[in-house]
Amino acid sequence: MNHTHPPVLVVGAGPAGLVAALTLLQNDIPVRIIEQDINPRIGQRGPGIWPRSLELFNFLGVSEVNDLGKPFPSIRGYKLGVAEHTHMESMVPRTENTPAIPFNVPKFMGQQLLDVILRRHLDKFSCSVECGTELRSFKQSDEGVIAVLAKKQGDDEILETFDTKWMIGADGGKSVVRKQLGITFPGETKAEFRILTGDIRLTGVGLDRTYWHRFGDYNDKCVSLRPTDEIGEDGWHFLILGRDIDLTELSQNEELIFETISSMSPMEISFNKLVHSSEYRVNIRMADKFSKGRVFLAGDAAHIHSPTGAQGLNSGVQDSFNLGWKLALVEKGLADSSLLETYNEERLPVITEMLDMTTSILKHARTTGGTDAWRTTLLYMLGIHCRFSSIVLDEFATPVEGKPMNTYRILDETELEAGDRAPDAPKLLHVQSGESDSTTFFSLYKPWHHTVIVFASRLINAIPILAALESYDKHVVRSAVVIPSSAPATPVASLADFVLLDQGDHACSAYLVKATQIKVFVIRPDGVIGAIVHGAEGVRKYFSRIFRNI
Repeated sequence: MNHTHPPVLVVGAGPAGLVAALTLLQNDIPVRIIEQDINPRIGQRGPGIWPRSLELFNFLGVSEVNDLGKPFPSIRGYKLGVAEHTHMESMVPRTENTPAIPFNVPKFMGQQLLDVILRRHLDKFSCSVECGTELRSFKQSDEGVIAVLAKKQGDDEILETFDTKWMIGADGGKSVVRKQLGITFPGETKAEFRILTGDIRLTGVGLDRTYWHRFGDYNDKCVSLRPTDEIGEDGWHFLILGRDIDLTELSQNEELIFETISSMSPMEISFNKLVHSSEYRVNIRMADKFSKGRVFLAGDAAHIHSPTGAQGLNSGVQDSFNLGWKLALVEKGLADSSLLETYNEERLPVITEMLDMTTSILKHARTTGGTDAWRTTLLYMLGIHCRFSSIVLDEFATPVEGKPMNTYRILDETELEAGDRAPDAPKLLHVQSGESDSTTFFSLYKPWHHTVIVFASRLINAIPILAALESYDKHVVRSAVVIPSSAPATPVASLADFVLLDQGDHACSAYLVKATQIKVFVIRPDGVIGAIVHGAEGVRKYFSRIFRNI
């Protein structure tokens, strides 16, 4: 089979597909990414982005998501037909910024803008999305994948046979990739819960753009209007639901949408333009596995669920981030293909619990009419873990037989195990020769390498561990020694890539390390703690689960 083409074909250019492509490109793996739609998607779609996803975008160098995203506004609740709001509520809990959690504020960013930002980052690698290109069929073997693509050119269609080594299906809930793999998609359709959602430009007396306005309740009939400047100074994202509203008819009639919003809001509203609208039916489904052979599923192609909790887009990009670094190591020949089996192993339990949680929030909203079930840091996704994974190693944790997996948990900063999210720590002072500035752990963590963090009371205590790392490729394994704030800050030479003084004690605090203790953390390229070990032997044991024999 001829493999002069890019070794990875990504099908679907939504956030999951774009993150998969960007992660691979940053790992020096060429990618071809195709998208069936000839025009870019418009509209907000899944706009909620939670702190864990903000961390992943930070690792990818996509700082614009946090910088340009808008915090969740407070909600003004109204009774239908009443101009004065009856109450105020918050969609998310109030949390304090901490050294270990630098991105503690959830953000709204419409998918239309997010796609533009991610595509610009692909451009830096001379990779662009091929719009109007559809996957028709494919066959795979032990050596690779042969895909048949159809590219639209005006009224014509050109067929192409494309040879590649791997394929990632991020082509949505109706995934062609999933169907042709023969992977089942069990679940249910909540036919009784339908909404019309979209973007609209309007102005209204009393519609303060500081707030999100909701008229009525989710358990009966309501219209909500959330301000978004992404489509204009008069832009709003709207949602309409009601048991006695014919949403199918409504979705096909712009004037009827205007009339419905006006009838449910007592305010005088001037409508300027309907930008986008779509009818949404709640489907709760998950593929029975996320890969087969050389082909993988990510995002909505693998799981779809209720919009309550806004976990969909976030789960999709986290799928891709989990898969990307593993596929890169295998494609480079540094890891055995068995590493890819951990994509299913680590993501299936997480998504199973996510579906249960978002369905529970939906039921609560339909019963009570409110959004108070959203006000939990569980949705921040910072407590998601893969402690159960066969490739993580923890020499400090005591296994408990029969303990529930509980992969979707609220972050508890008083405990830290291998498989957990790696915390951040600021004010780490470089003490190597020639460097005197400070950094953060998150500045060190990158999608293309593991980072070995050695906590030691003295630099000399880290030498055996650093010596053990000399046999690993510096492009995929980096190292840092962290010494306590009581140590001298004089410049030193070391085998480590970084020697850092924990001048604010933030690192020791976040990683639960005593100043006199030697403790080693191996941080995976996806920002997850791969191992917590005592020394060099533990590091070698962990990497034996990742890399081929050296």
